[in-house]
Amino acid sequence: MKKRGDLEKRGATIAAMKHAGLIITFGLLFASTACAQPSAMIGTNPPGSVLYVVGNALAKVATESGTARLTVQPYAGSSTFLPMLESGELELGVNNAIDVGLAYNGPGFKIGGRNPFPHTPGLRLVMRAFPLMVAPVVRRDSPIKTIQDVKGKRVTGEYPANLAIWYNVFGELSSAGLSWKDVRVVPVAGLNEGIDALVQGRADVSTYAINGANVRESDASVGVRHGYYPRRVKKEEAAAVVDDVCVVAYDAYVIAGKGASDALVEGLLKAIWNDGAKLAPFHPLLREWSREKMAGAEITIPYHPAAMRFYREHDAWTAEVEQAQQRLIKGGR
Repeated sequence: MKKRGDLEKRGATIAAMKHAGLIITFGLLFASTACAQPSAMIGTNPPGSVLYVVGNALAKVATESGTARLTVQPYAGSSTFLPMLESGELELGVNNAIDVGLAYNGPGFKIGGRNPFPHTPGLRLVMRAFPLMVAPVVRRDSPIKTIQDVKGKRVTGEYPANLAIWYNVFGELSSAGLSWKDVRVVPVAGLNEGIDALVQGRADVSTYAINGANVRESDASVGVRHGYYPRRVKKEEAAAVVDDVCVVAYDAYVIAGKGASDALVEGLLKAIWNDGAKLAPFHPLLREWSREKMAGAEITIPYHPAAMRFYREHDAWTAEVEQAQQRLIKGGR
């Protein structure tokens, strides 16, 4: 009887060890899968901005897809984290075609006689995300209706953290035969500070992206509206659009720095290619995402090698995109 009991205990022990071994094996497999999933920080504009929302949307979709784990890191503005991408301290970023185009081309390329960006020739494009629509903002009771009405008014400017806005306003003023010298500049650091100056009565005109969270908050607080300034946005199609308006539109980009591995870029692209439809609920502008727009010829920096390979494998790399890629690589604009 004793021997039988010993045998039964021994059998139970072996069974338990086998069971534990299976658990350990599954645990190791799970840990191996998790470790294989590339992870990275993705830089964005500050909270309240459109690009911050986009960064969070990309991070959530990619992480849930299991192909890349992204953590959003907001900065003071899109212009501020470009050097970190160049140095490899930051792997990914959500930015715009203006900032990255000027930074990539360097000081020899100027718009409006200036290019204050540090040269970042290592920047590479992962994908075009959607048209980023930007327009001037005034208080709802303001008499300013057209860009010509801005002459002599207090306009937020300088924008060292978001230099693209300086160029946007420069273009808007130029369309009416005006320049920065024709307005009273209210210096601000970034886009959120600009809208704050408008709400606080320190400025008559500011500029912000369509449907930005801070625009919604400002509209609820004091009542604001986007002014007239080439893409059409219909009345009430977006927050603070009280009449049909014409706005500035340019691409939002997902970009990679020198620290971004091929596996990371491929993982992010795989997630968005397969599950990009999940982006739409995060922000109205993300409804415009499509596979067809991810790779295009109207670009200001060249694509990352892993992105090139991905688009070729998915029949999205056209002859026009290749021509644009080669032109930019060779230093053409």
